[in-house]
Amino acid sequence: MFPTELIGWAIILVFIISIISSAVRVLFEYQRGVVFRLGRFAMVKGPGLRFVIPVIDKIIKVSLRTVAMDVPPQDVITKDNVSVKVNAVLYFRVVEPEKALIEVEDYLYATSQLAQTSLRSVLGQHGAPGRGRARAARQNHPRRR
Repeated sequence: MFPTELIGWAIILVFIISIISSAVRVLFEYQRGVVFRLGRFAMVKGPGLRFVIPVIDKIIKVSLRTVAMDVPPQDVITKDNVSVKVNAVLYFRVVEPEKALIEVEDYLYATSQLAQTSLRSVLGQHGAPGRGRARAARQNHPRRR
């Protein structure tokens, strides 16, 4: 009877250790943990050793570091019908992690799409870069034949 009793206690011990290990989360200084309790927003936890209730709580880590994101090259037609290809880099960081997760489905993708749309909109409102200066130079110094 002794070996079967020992196996039973070993199984219980492994079960308890697995529950405790799933309850412990480590958040680095640049991360925040957004805690959802039974699917509802509960709180934002700061850096350090954090405990969550297994099966009931889910913690999602959000980085607060500045993200450098490449905006794909955009072909833009300016106000004076000139085709221009523009590259850009986007720098941003999350300030409120709960809003980044709750109010937007995928905040990284949404930020990229907003940057592309804004870039096209702003460049479409302006003339081609350098064309205004070239035109002004031609007007001030007409060609002689």
